[in-house]
Amino acid sequence: MTSVLFSHSLSFSFFPVSPPQHHGKQILPRNPQIPLSRTNFSSGSSTLCRTGNWVSPGRRFNAKPAKSEADIDQTSQVTEEKITVTENAGNPSASFLSVLCPLLKLFGGGDPSQERNEFFEVATSSLSTLARLPWGSRSILGSSHNQESSENPPTYLQLYEFEACPFCRRVREAMTELDLSVEVYPCPKGSLRHREAVMIIGGKEQFPFLVDPNTGISMFESGDIVKYLFQQYGQGTKPSTGLLESTLFTGWMPTIFRAGRGLTLWAKAKPETPPKKLELFSYENNPYARIVREALCELELPYILHNVGEGSPKSDLLIQKSGSKEVPYLVDHNTGIQLGDYKKILSYLFQTYATAD
Repeated sequence: MTSVLFSHSLSFSFFPVSPPQHHGKQILPRNPQIPLSRTNFSSGSSTLCRTGNWVSPGRRFNAKPAKSEADIDQTSQVTEEKITVTENAGNPSASFLSVLCPLLKLFGGGDPSQERNEFFEVATSSLSTLARLPWGSRSILGSSHNQESSENPPTYLQLYEFEACPFCRRVREAMTELDLSVEVYPCPKGSLRHREAVMIIGGKEQFPFLVDPNTGISMFESGDIVKYLFQQYGQGTKPSTGLLESTLFTGWMPTIFRAGRGLTLWAKAKPETPPKKLELFSYENNPYARIVREALCELELPYILHNVGEGSPKSDLLIQKSGSKEVPYLVDHNTGIQLGDYKKILSYLFQTYATAD
């Protein structure tokens, strides 16, 4: 089993990336032509230094040589089975996960495309929601958030993650609270498409991984990502202590209650990426939206996530599209389909994005 590490320590690196194209475009092609340079830096009062501390105004660069095209091409050929991440090998969270993942696979819910027990699905997802209350349920910015910027973000942030990861969940909870719309690139176990991009940009296979095209910053480490998001987009608010510290205690509960849903790539998922990204109106701690996000992850479908927690100005946009504030609500621009019932969404996704056989 591939060694995949989750880490919540306070050290991280920044890597500038080539500017992504606007909405709906991958930030990296499979065979990138432009060498990437890895740079550690700190800049002004609005960024974090490598040690995780806020830095004073000023800018310091310590750039390493850019990778050559040959190096990148060689990296892009690395398969998941050959990747071994050694950093933080003694991390207790990683050790726990190495035991938990096989158990979840053993007792998991089976083929996600098959008909499910609705009562069991809703009950376990609702227990997951209770375990994470109050985080990821409402917009803490509320009416103070500028509605125009909420509906039309300059350039979407890009989040590489997978649904079952507790540290990815912490970042998604923060994004709900900050009312952010983001591009989500699911990276389930067995994925090569999006995990490969993280390896090329960041140099290691670790999640969550954030890319902010608006500032040119990319980073690992969930706690640091949360702090960055609040500093950059929180309009002066700060993340609650509970959001930062609770993951170690209750962050694993949704992963366990949901028996690893959103952990592994579905064997029959289409290998091709749809031409256009799907859109999902959701908020992190909604039990029905969780089930849909798990399916999107298991199918490795990139999508634009519109967070519409309680008090979100985006609720008006959702009402315009669906006539209701209810989530989840899926829009597939590849087929023109729009659906609002989680069971219909599941059926549609697994029928539309399965291989022919």
